[in-house]
Amino acid sequence: MKRGRPFEPGNSFGRGRPKGSRNRRTLEAQALFDEYKEPIIKKCIAKALEGDSRAIALCIERILPPLRDVAVRLRMKKLEKLKDIESATQLLVEDMGKGKLTPQEAGRVYGILADIRNYREAEEMESRIAALEQTVRTQTGDTAHHS
Repeated sequence: MKRGRPFEPGNSFGRGRPKGSRNRRTLEAQALFDEYKEPIIKKCIAKALEGDSRAIALCIERILPPLRDVAVRLRMKKLEKLKDIESATQLLVEDMGKGKLTPQEAGRVYGILADIRNYREAEEMESRIAALEQTVRTQTGDTAHHS
């Protein structure tokens, strides 16, 4: 018997369940729950009202959506130069000090500013190196003509 592929190509019996379909036990459990869901939910709410902490937690988990990060609105000028990033960082610290931003929010924004700073520094370094290379080419070309 060959190992590797459990079914020959073209075998329609070995493909398994279609994507998204549920197995028989899951379908049976869902049908059973559907039959009794109203009294179960009412019982859970009643237990929560009696002070059962697990029932309270379950009700809250199902009623309230999970908390997500809120959008932070900041006014910043374009961050084209390193000085712009430095002033934006200073404003960020001031906003945090005034309570306009939480330390966590300020930390996330600072991380983005740091990434932009690194990008701008790399750009600046690249242009400086290119200028130096051009200067060297010009100087070596000049000395070659004078020799």
